[in-house]
Amino acid sequence: MAPAPRSAPIGAVGLVIAGLSLQEVGASFAVHLFDDVGAVGTVSLRLGFSAIILLLVCRPTVRGHGRSAWLTVAGFGLALAGMNFLFYEALARIPLGAAVTIEVLGPLVLSVVTSRKLSAWLWAVVAFAGVLLLGQGSFGHLDPVGVLFAAGAGATWAAYILLSAATGRHFPRFDGLAIAMGIGAVVALPFGVAVTGAGLFDPLILLLGAAVAVLSSTLPYAFELMALRRLPAATFSILMSLAPAIATLAGLVILGQQFTPVAALAIGLVIVASIGAVRSARPRPPAEPLAV
Repeated sequence: MAPAPRSAPIGAVGLVIAGLSLQEVGASFAVHLFDDVGAVGTVSLRLGFSAIILLLVCRPTVRGHGRSAWLTVAGFGLALAGMNFLFYEALARIPLGAAVTIEVLGPLVLSVVTSRKLSAWLWAVVAFAGVLLLGQGSFGHLDPVGVLFAAGAGATWAAYILLSAATGRHFPRFDGLAIAMGIGAVVALPFGVAVTGAGLFDPLILLLGAAVAVLSSTLPYAFELMALRRLPAATFSILMSLAPAIATLAGLVILGQQFTPVAALAIGLVIVASIGAVRSARPRPPAEPLAV
């Protein structure tokens, strides 16, 4: 008699949910920085502090890597910076829940494209229907530019997943992520200084930027790493599909962003499509930590 399938540990599931919640709380805090340093300045602070923390904790080895490895990790860093820039520019224009719902289409489409099953494409249709509902006033009027930024963030998120996997083949543990975060910070910081000037280095702004980095990157990465040691990759990916719902709740509770029952239906369709795409994909892409 075959053994019954083992259920996911409740503690590991809790870690994933906690990591997602902290990410969206961090994104909510980031919105409060927009009035002072704008989206570009906020991204610079997040990437800068995240890089410092990861480099200090991981202490990656930079010797012994060839040209291919460095080109890959450089591309990873650029994708990381671009994803953050586009997502925060979207947050400056549309509600958090709408931005995350549109952004998650990037990994969803990647799962569908890499699938060998025709049924996976049906989930893309379900997700597209959900996004169409978002435009029906379910969050109020959605700024078309903000929608485009969120879609761009989704595309760079898909690139992030592919480049993360490639980087992992060249660098051990989290070394590649730490180096890529450092590259992303070096790329972002000049733009942040150019846009905000000396205001970027105000002590209070720096403190809030550090809080955004810890909430959005450091703690979620740690929680996800611990969860991945105890959860199957497919289960982890399905749990990550809950990001739009958690983002919408964070926007409601922390930012006071309202939504309608139509928005709830739209988000539900995208979540169902994400779960269906993950389960249909073969081979399944490896689960990756979120970086928004």
